Amino acid sequence: MARRRMHLGFDFSYSHMGGRWRMPGAWPGHTFPDVGMLEEMARIAERGLLDIVFSGDGTGVPDTWRGSRDAAVEWGMNWPRQDLTPYAVAMARVTRHVGFGLTFSSSFMHPYYTARLMNSLDHITGGRIAMNLVASTRRSDFANFGFDGLMDHGDRYDRMEEFTDVCRLLWDSVAPDAMLWDRETGRVGDPAKLRDVRHEGRFFKVSGPLNTPPSPQGRPVLIQAGGSPRGIRASAYVADVVFGGDMALPLQVKQRAALDEALRALGRDPEEVGILWQTPIVVAETEREALARRELLLTSIPPEAVGAYLSYNSGYDFSTLPERFTLRELHAEIVAGQASPMGFLHELMATLGPGAELTRAEFLEHGLREATAYDRTLAGSPAQLADRLEEMFEATGSRGGFMLGHTVSMPPDLIGIADHLVPELQRRGRFRTEYRYRTLKENLLES
Repeated sequence: MARRRMHLGFDFSYSHMGGRWRMPGAWPGHTFPDVGMLEEMARIAERGLLDIVFSGDGTGVPDTWRGSRDAAVEWGMNWPRQDLTPYAVAMARVTRHVGFGLTFSSSFMHPYYTARLMNSLDHITGGRIAMNLVASTRRSDFANFGFDGLMDHGDRYDRMEEFTDVCRLLWDSVAPDAMLWDRETGRVGDPAKLRDVRHEGRFFKVSGPLNTPPSPQGRPVLIQAGGSPRGIRASAYVADVVFGGDMALPLQVKQRAALDEALRALGRDPEEVGILWQTPIVVAETEREALARRELLLTSIPPEAVGAYLSYNSGYDFSTLPERFTLRELHAEIVAGQASPMGFLHELMATLGPGAELTRAEFLEHGLREATAYDRTLAGSPAQLADRLEEMFEATGSRGGFMLGHTVSMPPDLIGIADHLVPELQRRGRFRTEYRYRTLKENLLES
């Protein structure tokens, strides 16, 4: 029986933040947001036959730590960012096959505008666009869209599911064969091929149809990354492919099982929905060289930057921590504040136990390794990393693959993936040797 092949993406969300912009070899002569940097990244990714280049996003300036944005701005923590929609267009113009994943918050965006935008991007890229939907958890983001506080955790996902329903209705409101462009008769479209949407729900009221031609993929690829029990149910409802966290392997196995259960409850086949596991990675010719590069991460940011990062991502101000506390106590406070207990704290509790007592300094020491992804960064030779990826792939059901990224510096580490890791995986029959299809959906969802 032939072994299943992995799918590989590259997450460039943080390549210019968290001190990575100044690591050895990082974009000599360029600084963010130089479009040439991203064009070159897309070319390298396509050389490596990767499925997709991807970026998360956020619209606020982190201001949770000490109630101020100063630390985030000073040290470049989740700041600065750009709207990457036009950058995807630029990257598409210098490539032919690699896809582009853009992040949108269903907590703020309107489905009609978003569905129309994604349709346009799918045309421009020739069917290579994906939309990553997130349920926002950050107060600064909510404030920028006129909210006085955070939306309830469950409501965020309820809104996401309705948002997805409306987008799907809109993408389907113009049939694939609606366009005529008949030069003889002058007819542009067939009126019978358009239908109203007439959606009236809890969050949205939309009549439709879209006023755009149907796009190459029909619908963009949908990605979602929920990790809580409610988030996993949303992933099962929303996603064509799930974006999984870079957590310990036992937790990944547990999430895969939970997702499978949620998919079956919705009548979906778990075999058809893969997870792309976020995987920080450093590839070098030798293990020694790779480990030395990984050590650079621990020199990239000071403790204040760590606090800004952790506070922003959880929505809880860790500058208020007492001198000593248990992880159970901290978890309860975060939940009570409608912030997110997932991610770092969730993993720390799984590793140390809920009753573990830490000092504030010890917590930030663990946080440095979290903020830089040091502990989760796989570092080694191509053969060593291929061994590890195969182990993870098989343990989590051999469906999906990996969203590589959080590298030490760009472009050297992406070049290492394309020129060293990919050939090793190809030799093992674990990765494609050519792009077989025209669209991202066909390439990324190929089993």
